[in-house]
Amino acid sequence: MHKFIHFFLLIFSIFQLSAQELNCRVQINSQKIQGTDRQKFMTMRTDFTEFMNNTRWTNDIYSSEERIECNLIINLTSQIGNDGFKGNINVKSTRPIFRTSYNSPILNLIDSDFSFKYIENETIEFNEHNHSSNLVSILAYYAYIIIGFDYDTFSPIGGDPFFLKAEKVINNAQGDQNATGWKSYEGTMNRYWLIENLLHNDFKALRNGMYIYHNEGLDILTEQAESGRDEITSALYNIKSSADRKQGSYLLKIFFDAKADEITKIYSDGFNSNKNELVEMLKQINPSNMNKWDKMLQDQSNK
Repeated sequence: MHKFIHFFLLIFSIFQLSAQELNCRVQINSQKIQGTDRQKFMTMRTDFTEFMNNTRWTNDIYSSEERIECNLIINLTSQIGNDGFKGNINVKSTRPIFRTSYNSPILNLIDSDFSFKYIENETIEFNEHNHSSNLVSILAYYAYIIIGFDYDTFSPIGGDPFFLKAEKVINNAQGDQNATGWKSYEGTMNRYWLIENLLHNDFKALRNGMYIYHNEGLDILTEQAESGRDEITSALYNIKSSADRKQGSYLLKIFFDAKADEITKIYSDGFNSNKNELVEMLKQINPSNMNKWDKMLQDQSNK
């Protein structure tokens, strides 16, 4: 009996150590699709969730507690035939902050080039060497993007292996004439350009800034508020260095779409002697959030 219990605990511990990388929650919003059995969308949600969470994306060992928290919110806007769908996908991920219960937003992007075929009860499998379908390639691409961004926050340029995997997904998808979002000429803010930005030397400063912001800034902020805030300021100036080279880039937009509210709170909560200069810099590189940057100064004057 004791041997059986020992064996069971061993198997359980191995399972715990070999958990996959993602803890992905999938939401399918299908209200705009009429005349289709709702069960199909429930099955779709289950299939997409299992694909994201059960595929082995890296060779690293994760415990269940280390899995990356992420969400895919899929908004379906039209149906083409029985099995074709169009819409957009909102990709979100977070990162836990050391010795806190806070999860910092890392990604909050919307991809409107989302079209796919889904056949109920057909197995969804990914092969990194070919483009089997637009659905599989998009889901795999964002799995690598989520993991790569997460790794960038824990080590300098740590996400490269996964961004290179995402680049391979893009290259494999080039021949699909029925899919959009994979090609350079289809826009400046799509899947192609995100990877181009991430792997370009002009954005190394931004990516190093991601590491400093999280690992050397947020992770110590609760215990060493002044030092943590100084590191975050340093990280933002790193990001400015990349912005000066590539104003209006997709990667810069993605960073601030995820981080603008958090940055505003960090500096609203604490005084910083260089806050005026910082606010002017943020307005310069990210004018779309002008109201939030102004709020940092308003909150300071109210204290």
